Amino acid sequence: MSNKDNLFSEPLDQIAPFRFDESVVSVFPDMIKRSVPGYPTIIAMTGVLAARYAQPNSNLYDLGCSLGASILSMRQQPLPDSCKIIGIDNSTAMIERCRSVLDTDSNTTPVELRCDDITAVDYDNASVIVLNFTLQFVRPELRDALIQKLVASLRPGGILIISEKVEFTEPHLDQLNMDLHHEFKRRNGYSDLEVAQKRSAIENVLIRDSIETHRKRLLDAGCGNANVWFQCFNFASIVALKA
Repeated sequence: MSNKDNLFSEPLDQIAPFRFDESVVSVFPDMIKRSVPGYPTIIAMTGVLAARYAQPNSNLYDLGCSLGASILSMRQQPLPDSCKIIGIDNSTAMIERCRSVLDTDSNTTPVELRCDDITAVDYDNASVIVLNFTLQFVRPELRDALIQKLVASLRPGGILIISEKVEFTEPHLDQLNMDLHHEFKRRNGYSDLEVAQKRSAIENVLIRDSIETHRKRLLDAGCGNANVWFQCFNFASIVALKA
């Protein structure tokens, strides 16, 4: 069972850069549910999209798999024969907890978990690739090459799902959506202190791109289309199809 996220509830003398360590892992389900508008919908529809586009004898990748929410969502679907789900995360604490979560799941689609850097992995025979709130933590100069590698590994007719916290090119819209997101967090029980301290911790760790940047990157990499299927404030999810 997840603990309540109170990591930033007391004043901190120094705010360290945000890390996916054991303290975050222990509260992660509560943290992400209270911090990301539409998160349950995005996870549920990740499974629905995977069931539609997964191909027999192919790999389904969940990159930045954290505690396995997207893996479970895909695994609960009637996937084609001989599919395999591969979850990758660079946090040892996340992978260890994910493994224990999956041990309680009775679905039978094979799952392989790896603790690794997603920019350094070779991908192949993919029909579905999921990056739910992952690319935003990859160094910006590495993102184009990563997406090109991922799209190259996709079978024709395969999809790439990218969910992100996004920026708006118009400053007033960007500020409005940040304000609305902070209000969302307050309505979910976070104090002004928690909102401010978490923002300071994550400021130079989570680097946002615009929706336009995401779409261009996907199209330039060889996707036939890339469309926003979900958006709430400054959180969006894009599905891209390889023709």
